[in-house]
Order: sequence, then structure tokens, then C-alpha cells
Amino acid sequence: MSEAYIVAAKRTAGGRRGGLLRDWHPADLAGKVLDALVDDTGVDPALIEDVIMGCVGQGGQQSTNVARNAVLSSKLPESVPGTSVDRQCGSSQQAIHFAAATVTSGQMDVVIAAGVESMTRVPMGMTVALPAKAGMGMPYGDGMASRYPGIQFSQFTGAEMIAVKYGLTKDMLDEYGYESQRRAGEAAKAGAFANEIVPIHVTTHDGAPHIHTQDEGIRFDVSLEGVKGVKLINPDGGRLTAATSSQICDGASGVMIVNERGLEALGVKPLARIHTMTVVGEDPVIMLEAPIGATKKALQRAGMKIDDIDLYEVNEAFASVPMAWLQQLEADHARLNVNGGAIALGHPLGASGTKLMATLVHALQARGKRWGLQTMCEGGGLANVTIIEAL
Repeated sequence: MSEAYIVAAKRTAGGRRGGLLRDWHPADLAGKVLDALVDDTGVDPALIEDVIMGCVGQGGQQSTNVARNAVLSSKLPESVPGTSVDRQCGSSQQAIHFAAATVTSGQMDVVIAAGVESMTRVPMGMTVALPAKAGMGMPYGDGMASRYPGIQFSQFTGAEMIAVKYGLTKDMLDEYGYESQRRAGEAAKAGAFANEIVPIHVTTHDGAPHIHTQDEGIRFDVSLEGVKGVKLINPDGGRLTAATSSQICDGASGVMIVNERGLEALGVKPLARIHTMTVVGEDPVIMLEAPIGATKKALQRAGMKIDDIDLYEVNEAFASVPMAWLQQLEADHARLNVNGGAIALGHPLGASGTKLMATLVHALQARGKRWGLQTMCEGGGLANVTIIEAL
């Protein structure tokens, strides 16, 4: 069986809801990332055999197979197909897994895994809210309702449940949220994201042209006192605030994945090798703790221990998720989300999987480290884990 190699990894800088990326159609934004991957490798675009694109809000401007629409919005030829994937927040991480499986099987040699989400143009929950409002019901059928009677499935509720289960106080969550912002600010100032970010031409709210290369969510003036002063989302016994939750975000991202034949055809050196891929399903009520079990399973399958991993990217959907993961894996906080996470950089849902991978690959390269692990919680009690080896 062939190996799967990452030869390019790119993302846009995140845009706040209604922010600098507000004027970009998501298919066009994703198309710019596809173009950047082609430019970065110098590949003949006709050699790309498929584009697998994660997207959660597959409605409105992200409907009708946004992956194919992104291809037709890019410099790729019409001959390049595309398909859209929904594994909730892990959608584009699952796209990586599908792409890697395809090239290792030898069915294709060059595949792009990508993701896009314009949370400005396709608001979170729109694809559920509109049918429900029209009297067409919710996505949970009678079978699921009978299996989980009386349950209102909520990621926010799950995040609060995790905080209680693992003894994470508000002060602990606030300190984590502050640290995410601090790390992101330092990374941005040091130019740590320069090799992964695709410059996007935008217009500021003042009408001035601007090249967007810096994540809008970073608060360079962050203070612990300021974080602690943010009001609770649920004042009735809750522990989480907006400062300890991921930011709504617009963005696109992607990685190019090839096998040995692909490496030869492209004539490029790989950035990393995909070593292990795992996905699990767990309790859909608490929902967001699945990365813990998924990581244990992935490490066992890889024959590794957590201390063997040099850097980890654990998506910061809420601060309680990576904090519980650190606790249960007995992992080193110094290796986690070293350039900040979604609390500071934003969580563009379906784009976050390949976004985190772009950051992980380049962080390993910059530090001369070898092993990286990425995981994220996903709606429905799911989690993907990907272990890579930097080359």
C-alpha cells in the first residue's frame, strides 16, 4: 500500500462575522485556496483528480455541492470533480482522511482536501432553522427521539457538562482562554502564520482596499482581568463565556495530498506523511468529549504514547474541550495549540479541519519537530484524530 503525503497546506486568515471576508462568496473564497495550493506546488492543475471539501452549512451560497462550485471558481479545469463532506466540525479533517485513503489505495494520485465556511453568509444553524420554521421538522427522527427521550441536543450544554464532569472551574477556563489569545497574538507578531495564510483582497468597513493576512479574532491587548470580566453565557450556574468559546468565523483552507506516484509527477518534496487516521462515535448528549477516547484509540493503533507527540492541535470549540483532553491524556500544555486556537483565531466550522492541519504542519516545520496530532470534537458525539510525521 502507498503512503499519503501532504505537499502543500494553506488557509485564509479568519474573518469575524460581518468582518473583512463578508463580501466574499464562499465558493470564491475556497477557490482562492485551491489556487494557492496549485501555485505553492507548481502542479499542472489537470493532474488533480478530486477535491473533497468539508462544509457544515450546506445551504444557500454553500448548497448544490460547494466543492464543485469552488473548483469552477478557481483556476482548476472543468475536468477536476469535487464533492462536499459533512462530519460537522470535523468535516474537512474527514476530507483529509478520505483523500489519504484514496491515494494510499492507489485509486488516485493527487487529491485536495479542503474546507470552507462563511458564517456571515450562511449563519450557523440556518439549514436547521429554516425547514423547522416552515413546519418541516427537525433533523432528529422518532427513532432517535425514543432512544434519547426528552434530550435537546446542544454543543453548548455538552461543553458545560464537560466542565462539571472534569472539575474545570470558571477561573481555570478563563486562564485557558487568556492563554489562547496570548499565544495567538505572539504568533501573529512573530510571523508564524506567514507560510500558511493565503492573502485575500478585501474592502474595509471604511471602503478602503486591504489585503487580509491576519486573523481578525486575535485580541492583542488581551488581559486576564478582561477575560474574567466577560459575562457568563448561562448565568444560572454556567462556567463558559464568549471569551472561553470559539469565535464565529469566515474562512477556507486546504491541503494537497499525494502518494509516491503523485510525488514523482509533481516533482516536489513532501511536508509531512499521514501516519494514522481514526474516527469514533460516543455519547451524543455530552457530545464533545469524544476526542479523549479517539486520541487513546489512535495512539494505541499507532503504537505510540502521548509523550511521543511533539505538537498537538485540539480544536478549541470551548475551553473545556481541550482542557479535559489535556487532563485525561496527561498531556503537556506547552505542546498544545502552540500558536493559539479557535478561541482567538476563530472556528470556521467545516474549514477548521484543514485549517488546523495547515497550522500543525507549518508549526512542526518551523520548530524542526517530527510528530503532530490533530483532533476535534464534532456534533453528534464524534471525533477524528490524525497523526502526521513532518518530513
